[in-house]
Amino acid sequence: MRQTTRYPVKGANSLWQLYKTVSFFKVVKNVFFIMIARYTPFLGVKNWIYRTFLRMKVGQQTAFAFMVMPDILFPEKITVGKNTIIGYNTTILAHEYLVDEYRLGDVVIGDNVMIGANCTILPGIKIGSGAVVAAGTVVHKDVPEGCFVGGNPMRVIYTKDDYLKHKQKLTQS
Repeated sequence: MRQTTRYPVKGANSLWQLYKTVSFFKVVKNVFFIMIARYTPFLGVKNWIYRTFLRMKVGQQTAFAFMVMPDILFPEKITVGKNTIIGYNTTILAHEYLVDEYRLGDVVIGDNVMIGANCTILPGIKIGSGAVVAAGTVVHKDVPEGCFVGGNPMRVIYTKDDYLKHKQKLTQS
């Protein structure tokens, strides 16, 4: 289950009320630094930009591929562990603006996680350490540690225990 906090709005839809929830200048600053990071080929520079200017928590040796799009409004709600790969053109959202409300939720990605290209990670998600997310997956619920998930809707393809059993069979052969 996604862990988000709901904020009801009255009148126009919540996106029309965007600057009541986040500063215009914060959004401009975030867009500027995210665009630089999306295009820079230097992984260390990307991580430095995310940590320094966007207040994201990013572990050592984490690699954000070309065109990864972290949340523009609330990037500080994103935590990525060490030695994790976020694939090409993946979007990590910490907010969602709906007609009658908006929702905010922390996104926590563990250590040694592999996220394939073109994934969308919704707000309030936890992806456990050692997990693998197949390319093109919409991550709409938590991913347990060590699981391989994929598809839309996302489903568990195999668990950590399944993988260890399979690996043990291969080494015995």
